[in-house]
Amino acid sequence: MKVLSEDRTRILFEKLSKYIGVNVKLLIDRPDGTYCFREKKDRVYYISERLLQLAQTVNPDHLVSAGTCFGKFTKTNKFRLHITALTYIAPYASYKIWVKPSAEQQFLYGHHVLKSGKYL
Repeated sequence: MKVLSEDRTRILFEKLSKYIGVNVKLLIDRPDGTYCFREKKDRVYYISERLLQLAQTVNPDHLVSAGTCFGKFTKTNKFRLHITALTYIAPYASYKIWVKPSAEQQFLYGHHVLKSGKYL
């Protein structure tokens, strides 16, 4: 796993700041340790530094992933968040909505959340 370049780090933090604002630094400096972002095959992983040190002892050819996949970079160098990042981003989100179970299923299939699917 390699360190993100300056360009890709900037793109990642810009995307995260759209959703969680200035709370991006809270993702890195957590009370339970320091976390970082690492890249492998255009995918960005969120991993604790302690686990990263253990992962570096494994041969890179044998390591599939370590940590939580936050998203991936496209061929045009845009960053796409994955749903696996939701559990880490949700506590710091600026805007939240609660959806009904039927709307939640539709959202998971890739459709938009309609007004009738929200709790008001």
